[in-house]
Amino acid sequence: MSESGTPAADADADDSFWRSLRFFTLYRLSIAALFLVAALVFGDTISLGTQDARLFGRVAAVYLLLAVAFLVILLRRPRRFNLQLSVQVAVDVVALTLMMFASGGQKSGIAVLLLVVVAGAALVGQGRMTLFYAALASVAMLLEESWRVLALDVDLADFVRTGIICIAFFATAIIARLLARRVVANETLARERGRELDDQLRISERIIRDMEDGVLVVDGDGRVRLLNPRAEALFGVETAAGDALETMSRALADRYRMWNAQSVETVEMLRQKDGRLLRVRYVPSTELRGRALIYVEDMERVQSQAQQLKLAALGRLTANMAHEIRNPLAAISHAAELLAEEDRDALHTRLARIIHDNTGRLNRLVTEVLELGRRDRAQPERLRWQAFLSGFLEELALHDASVTRRVQVGDVDVELRFDRGHLYRVLWNLIGNALRHASNADQAVRLEARPAAASGRVELHVIDDGPGVGEAQRNQVFEPFFTTHGAGTGLGLYIARELCEASGASLELLDDAPGAHFRISAEGQVCQ
Repeated sequence: MSESGTPAADADADDSFWRSLRFFTLYRLSIAALFLVAALVFGDTISLGTQDARLFGRVAAVYLLLAVAFLVILLRRPRRFNLQLSVQVAVDVVALTLMMFASGGQKSGIAVLLLVVVAGAALVGQGRMTLFYAALASVAMLLEESWRVLALDVDLADFVRTGIICIAFFATAIIARLLARRVVANETLARERGRELDDQLRISERIIRDMEDGVLVVDGDGRVRLLNPRAEALFGVETAAGDALETMSRALADRYRMWNAQSVETVEMLRQKDGRLLRVRYVPSTELRGRALIYVEDMERVQSQAQQLKLAALGRLTANMAHEIRNPLAAISHAAELLAEEDRDALHTRLARIIHDNTGRLNRLVTEVLELGRRDRAQPERLRWQAFLSGFLEELALHDASVTRRVQVGDVDVELRFDRGHLYRVLWNLIGNALRHASNADQAVRLEARPAAASGRVELHVIDDGPGVGEAQRNQVFEPFFTTHGAGTGLGLYIARELCEASGASLELLDDAPGAHFRISAEGQVCQ
């Protein structure tokens, strides 16, 4: 009894409890209607109500009315499960006991219905208050038999039969309680397994929906039963479950029919009309009742990933090799300088200068490769453009005295977020290229800072009056090892763009000839 009666227990009653109680109420309604019909139609011709037919009829009528009331309450206010069940069982016990008394006692067979009530209440309540219901039925039986002995002077031996029936009540209650526990355990396990299965299905659907490969489930008739969005994207069509495979790709449908004749796992390449190469894998599945799985993979993506892996590995190898080459280059350059100082022969001097120039070029190439490897070490900070540019141009003028007259700086000052070392490297490359290709006129190279169209960003412009970049070369200027300068390495602009991206900026070549016009867009704001 301690298992029930609490508000928490009532609140935990789920749909299965109420569904069982509705069936139990319908059973009560049927029994009550049967008793009333038997009393009104057959009368004394049956053994029901033989001792007091009037009492039997009245109790049957009241019992039927209460059964109807219980059903209405249950349908309209499914609350307080244990209270409703206990009241209904109590009414069953009282009504059946009174009808049993009016029919001559437990010899009438109505006591069997009390046994059904005890068992049914134990199963409906799933083991709750089972012994209480058995005790209630036993007390009712004993009171009925005691009243019969006192009022009608019947045989005391009937107490033995009544006692046996009471024992049957408790035995039934205990068995029903054990069975109900198992039912509850199985139902709880089934509910948990159902929730786990629902979670797994949702996870599987999400995984399949977000897969980079297309997945199709096709039946033996060549109709698509399931597919993910990636499959539609790969074939460039929109289709739905149940459509024929031909709606996605006629070539795939023809291949599928040929494969279905042998039904063994097969992998093949399929070329689409648009030129896209697809890798198709057919997998028979016994779990899908004659259906097959088709995996579609975009080979361009696979090749791109493989190329990226190769480039990443090549980059690491190149950086390591550049680091190892740097020391021998320094030794060769130093040795060439010593030879030039000690040997006054013109031929040897010219050869030493050639060695020195080429080792310097190789050293610049190694430096730029190593600089590319450091792009991920960006530490952006807030920089004032005019202050940074002033120090930068002073240092640049030490290498090229024409900087002071050939470079014009705009009046607008901005504050931008950029790695100081990376910005220095980017400007060194851009302004160096501009000075090399611009004319020798004053203010041939212009440096301007402007607010960007996007909020919270600024632009830095490097413009020269040179011949500009040819139309055929515009798509190649940012490619590694592309150069038009005899002594160049072809990594300058490529590294400059990579360093800009490392600080969240971008570097572009604008199409506004005649001169070259590069624009850096970075996070920042215009200074007031």
